[in-house]
Amino acid sequence: MVSAEAGGEFEVEVVYALPGGQTLLLLRVAAGTTVGEAIVRSGVLAQYPEIQTDGLRAGIFGRLCALDTPLNAGDRVEIYRPLIVEPKEARRRRARIKKLNKTDT
Repeated sequence: MVSAEAGGEFEVEVVYALPGGQTLLLLRVAAGTTVGEAIVRSGVLAQYPEIQTDGLRAGIFGRLCALDTPLNAGDRVEIYRPLIVEPKEARRRRARIKKLNKTDT
């Protein structure tokens, strides 16, 4: 990662993905800006009011991080939606359905 010089500005991306597509917002921020501050400044919370600010989960390039994590030039801030089904449980359900389908034939 490239760090911004002290007092300088740099660009970051803020991304929110939905099943039908994603919203990618380019944002110019000052050195020392945090993930949470970038999310607020991007306007994505106003654009998607369903985003829960309590317990908001975000990451940089696919790695979960705290909202108070400082950003570097070129970072991609990703806002994560809550899981509807825990991944292990989803795999169990698919395996049960597959097993049932095999016994039906």
